[in-house]
Amino acid sequence: MSLISRADRGLVANWWFTVDRLLLTALLMLMVIGALLSMAASPPVAERLNVDAFYFFRRHLFFLVPAVITLIGASFATPQLARRICLALFMVGLLMMALTLAIGPEVKGARRWLELGRFSVQPSEFVKPAFVVLAAWFLAESARNRTIWGYLIALVMLMAVAGLLVLQPDYGQTILIAAVWGVMLFLTGISWFWIVGLGCLGVVAGGVAYATGDHFASRIDRFMNRDAGDTFQVDRAIDAFAHGGLYGVGPGSGTVKAVIPDAHSDFVFSVAGEEFGFIICLGILLLFAFVVIRGLRHSLNAQDPFCALAIAGLVSVFGFQAFINMGVNVSLLPAKGMTLPLVSYGGSSLVAMALGMGLMVALARRTPMGHMPNQGNVAVGLAAMGR
Repeated sequence: MSLISRADRGLVANWWFTVDRLLLTALLMLMVIGALLSMAASPPVAERLNVDAFYFFRRHLFFLVPAVITLIGASFATPQLARRICLALFMVGLLMMALTLAIGPEVKGARRWLELGRFSVQPSEFVKPAFVVLAAWFLAESARNRTIWGYLIALVMLMAVAGLLVLQPDYGQTILIAAVWGVMLFLTGISWFWIVGLGCLGVVAGGVAYATGDHFASRIDRFMNRDAGDTFQVDRAIDAFAHGGLYGVGPGSGTVKAVIPDAHSDFVFSVAGEEFGFIICLGILLLFAFVVIRGLRHSLNAQDPFCALAIAGLVSVFGFQAFINMGVNVSLLPAKGMTLPLVSYGGSSLVAMALGMGLMVALARRTPMGHMPNQGNVAVGLAAMGR
């Protein structure tokens, strides 16, 4: 017998019967997988830093608790509340990103973190979901009213975020944010003239970054030519997959992971490959694919243009980031310090991604009466709103 009746119209009952429980379960499964992989990957890293073997694992669990609370709590939000939360978060996040340039510690040549007591925060991680939701709001309003002010505001927001990211520097996050913004812009039904023009502008920006950013150029060069510089982590990640084979060497039996500096964070997928094998890696990949496909389905079915764009943008952040991380691990993309969403170690990344996915689940909820919104192509729906 169900403990919650459909006749109950309370907050929790309404949430339970309108939320996509399969999508929520998949996200929670990824978080559990992340905890298990952290336990497997972090001891060698901790030992190299002369701290307790389970130091990073305990910290991962410490951040996992607020991440789960954030995921579920955010899934209760209404579209109006989601916009208000993201407006406040965006403004505070931009200020904190600016502060990192002035007072943030320099780590590996970049200033991306702020020290808050015993913990460090990466503000850009929280700005990502806030930017997506706000940009979706302004783009949807422009499509609804056939005005350009929303497009201009969204563009100014993109330039502000991208400018601060480049100054840190963090070219990978810049590319990610720009790509997601482009996806949402495309879904509004903007003309191909502007799409091609903005694409060319992106190519030019990439060329400028390569010509002026030594760190960015170095990673591209090392990807194109292994002899151009140090490729130690990527090479060892490939070794880990080869060592694991189809079924893996078993939990705790990995040896290649012991020499990968960022095995618990950026290269945790390679640890999964070594200890659990190709089969489990394929399962993780399919779980990510399920979330992305399920999210895009909700976006296509959404009746409200804002919800459609926000869901598409949030799931694009999730999907693109997972693709980049896995691509780096298997040497299909240039090395980039980007976490595997909800899986890798990292408090800011874990909590911020949980917030973004929670908001996606919230915006994808069914109507209070339990009926799905009318189906239809979001681009067509947005165009129709402007008539």
